[in-house]
Amino acid sequence: MNGSNQQDTHRTVERVARESYGRLVAYLSVHTHDLASAEDALSNALVSALSHWPQDGVPQNPDAWLLTAARRSLIDLIRHQHVVQASGPTLALLKENSTEAALSTEFPDERLNLLFVCAHPAIDPAMHTPLMLQTVLGLDAARIAQAFLIAPKTMGQRLFRAKTKIRSGGIPFEIPQERDLPARLDAVIEAIYAAFGIGWDDMVGADQRGRDLAEEAIWLARVLLQLMPSEAEVQGLLALMLHCEARRPARRGADGRYIPLSEQDPKQWSFPLIEEAERHLSEAFTQGRSGRFQLEAAIQSVHAERARTGRTDWTAIALFYERLTRLSPASEQPQLLKQRDLKRGWPFSSRLTATPLRTISRIGPFALTSCSVLGKRVRPQTPTTARPVSRKIPQ
Repeated sequence: MNGSNQQDTHRTVERVARESYGRLVAYLSVHTHDLASAEDALSNALVSALSHWPQDGVPQNPDAWLLTAARRSLIDLIRHQHVVQASGPTLALLKENSTEAALSTEFPDERLNLLFVCAHPAIDPAMHTPLMLQTVLGLDAARIAQAFLIAPKTMGQRLFRAKTKIRSGGIPFEIPQERDLPARLDAVIEAIYAAFGIGWDDMVGADQRGRDLAEEAIWLARVLLQLMPSEAEVQGLLALMLHCEARRPARRGADGRYIPLSEQDPKQWSFPLIEEAERHLSEAFTQGRSGRFQLEAAIQSVHAERARTGRTDWTAIALFYERLTRLSPASEQPQLLKQRDLKRGWPFSSRLTATPLRTISRIGPFALTSCSVLGKRVRPQTPTTARPVSRKIPQ
């Protein structure tokens, strides 16, 4: 094989790894109950692909090829460790599923299961999100460390300890019982949004990795919503990401220059995504429980109104930020509003102080958006508990 074809093959391996890593690791780990070994086996399979595909050609179903190679690697590892008897059920399961997976172009997507495994209460809560980002979404320790502002070596050590805890603690590789889902839901939501935020930050021009990560986060939110359709914050999370995703075409100019939200051309926004986001936000409102992601989605909803009215209701946005700050004190202050205040002389603080408000917790964020458009005002009650996240709201 000549150098050009070899480079093409290497790019194919990289693309398959980028697109399928999380799904393959999730499937292997759920069926072997060993996350660390599943990752090692998939790494070995990718190395094998780099050796075989340039000579034999890219297989018709690369995912199935990698899954089969990883499964063989796991079987060899178990046998090498002389623990065949203790690992009998695992070996039997690997062999049982091997023929079915090899003959099918599809295999079960277990990523949602793995998200809830990573959110198990026996694991250090501070590692829930980093663990999900690496195992389910395929980010390396260095990229995760950058997002969490710690040394890559430290993050790698913490991730290793968390995976060891999963194996040694006998944590079940399954979606928990319905009564246990709410206790883990916050961690799963935070991880999905963190992935979307990292993918959004990585979107420089046509950066495919960032785009893939953002799209995968939206897909996970959709699957989570199917599992928990009555959870208002899951609806809010999906609405928030869809509103941000709708503006992707307008976020960069033809020369690749970043275009701030206030300067974007609303005609370039995706109206089907905006409409879908509004439906989810409306559905969240009917649940009668306000939360951080619903409020952030409501802020984006107000911004989206500019496509229809030609203006931005900054007073409504200020009200939402006030409520968001009370609900999640660690959320970023609305610096954008302060800049607008100085630039245009709009005294947001005095408006908030002087405006008669009613309760937000009864009517929810979607109704508040409508109230703000109509010139009405509402005052938030005592905030509910929410885990704060330091990530900024994407523009």
